[in-house]
Parts: sequence; C-alpha cells; structure tokens
Amino acid sequence: MRIGIVCYPTVGGSGVIATEMALALAAKGHEVHLLSYDRPNRLRRGVPGLRFHKVEVTAYPLFRYPPYDLALATRMLEVREEARVDLFHVHYAIPHAVSAFLARSMCGDCMKFATTLHGTDITVVGSDRAYMRPTRFALEQSDAVTAVSQYLADETRLMFGVRKEVEVIPNFVDTERFRPAGTPRWHQRGDGERILVHASNFRPVKRVADVVRAFAEILQHVPARLLLVGEGPDREHALAVASDLGCSHKVEHLGMHDSIETVLPQADLFLSASETESFGLSMLEAMSCGVPCVSTAVGGVAEVLGDTGELTPFADPSALATAALRVLVDGDLHTRRAAAARQRAVELFATEKIMARYLDLYERVLQ
Repeated sequence: MRIGIVCYPTVGGSGVIATEMALALAAKGHEVHLLSYDRPNRLRRGVPGLRFHKVEVTAYPLFRYPPYDLALATRMLEVREEARVDLFHVHYAIPHAVSAFLARSMCGDCMKFATTLHGTDITVVGSDRAYMRPTRFALEQSDAVTAVSQYLADETRLMFGVRKEVEVIPNFVDTERFRPAGTPRWHQRGDGERILVHASNFRPVKRVADVVRAFAEILQHVPARLLLVGEGPDREHALAVASDLGCSHKVEHLGMHDSIETVLPQADLFLSASETESFGLSMLEAMSCGVPCVSTAVGGVAEVLGDTGELTPFADPSALATAALRVLVDGDLHTRRAAAARQRAVELFATEKIMARYLDLYERVLQ
C-alpha cells in the first residue's frame, strides 16, 4: 500500500508512535509518506520506502497565527496527487483530521483517511469550546477512528457523543530495541544504589515536580539516583524543587536522549506522576526493558501496567514514594515484577501484533 502518515513532530507519544509506525510499515515493504511541520525526533534517514514531506507555512503580516491547517490540507492533497497515496492515517485530531477532511473535499471525496486519538487531543484540546464542534465533525467524517486505550475511547464517546465506532488499538513497542540489557539490579550491585527514571515532555500535566518530591522521600530510606529524560516547560521547575528539597546532587537531567533504549535498561524503577495519561508510552518502553513502573492511577495507565506495577492516587507524592519503596526494598518482588513487565510488553504490545491490526484496519477502509 501507499500510506500517508500525518503527525506532530514533538507532542508526546503521538509523534513517537506515528514515526515508529512509518518505520515499521516501510520495513514491511509499504510506501510511506510522513508529513509534519518539522522532522520527528525518531525519524531515521535513508530508510527505503519512507519519505518525509515538510509542511511549510507562510507567515503573512495579516495573520496573527499562521494557518497550519490550511497548509497541511494543501500538502496532503499534493502528496496524494504526486504519490497516488491510497490512504492517510492522521495522528491527533486537531487539526489533522480537519485538514484531512478539507483535502478530501478539495479532491472530490476521493481520499480515504483514518484518525487515531492519543489523549490530550480529546481530553484537553478537543474539549475546548472553540474546538469541540470541529473535532466532533472531523471524527464523524473519518473513514475509521481508533483510540490508544479503552479509557480514551470511552472519554471520546462521553465528551463528543460521536456515533462513529471508536476502535481500540493500543500503542506498541519494539521489544527487540527495548529489551533488558542484563544490567545488575540494585540488589545485585555492591553499592545498592537504586536507579529511578522518568521520561516525558515535561508539560505541566506530567507533574514532574511530584516525581522529584516522591524521589526525595525515597532517598530518605534507600540510596538512590533519579534520571530525568526529556525537555519541556516544567524542566526548570522540577530541578528547582530538587534543589529546594536538597536532593539535586542525586537528580540528573539527561535532556532529549536519542537512544533512550540505552537508558531505560539501566533503571530499577520508572516513576510517573501524571495528572492524565491516556496510555503511557514511556512506561511501556520501560516495561519492555524489564523495568517495573509506579504511576498515578489515571486514564489508561492500568490497561498498560496490568498487575506488573503499582498505582497510587493522583497528587500524592508520599503515596508514590511508599509504593516505589515496596519494590525497591524487596529483591525477590523486584525480580518478579521486572519479569512480568517484560512478558506483558512482549505478549500484548509488540510492534508486529499491533501493526497487524492497523494493516487490517487499512484493508477494511480501502474496501
């Protein structure tokens, strides 16, 4: 098939999943065209069958905000005409699904497109009064709609009342790339230092400061170190909290890491304190590396972790620390949880299994 994929290059898991999907489809021999306003971080160069199309937006003095949705619709139409794309798969509803509908209208209703919902496009952006009606319209006009968790599918129906079926197809992970590295765990190392990791886009919804607060409490009971991976608006606040709590010497900010699969296997535990999380891709990548996770009990996290991790109330760093310590003081429990996390990732979320479901969806849309 000739498939167009539209995504944001930077917004959390949606951009990562869309890029990984493009790479996986190209590896299977499909012709893939990836469209975005900038090159996604995980997009590798020189991949046979995969081409990146940058969406250029002209900034006229008349426009306070450049109309990206119109530029994207035009670019989608151009790519469809040039490459004879069979189907577009747009990730994140606003404005991608709206742009896809506009592109289809301009070519005489001859273009198929599927929309995948990832989370904040529904729970935050789409619920805004200014965007709710166009979001609902775009979903109804999509040839297929998927959500990355049952939680998100239910929220979509509740908030928008869409009649369109919302099929649940979860995110996936390359279980060969993200795999245990045989690194000795804390109870096998002489210093006994527990290594904790948090990876996100450091937006306020991720509550990274709560991760630091929980870590400060953990540090009072066991030797530990916290690795922060990612960049975003709350980076400085999180580091300031670490300084205020006197644990900054044990907190290391790694920034955007091109090879996070080399960082995660070093960790003994993954910490997440999100306010909302429709799936939790970083946690799945940690699980695939054999790293147990402790997270707030929000959104679709329970669907990802199953019984392999610990869930705690939102906005309670002390509860997060207590749950983490249960796994960080019991070597046998940690070993069992690590093995179970890896097994769950392989059995339920491996790339091949999830991509097969998307390919089946494409076939149904095209038929």
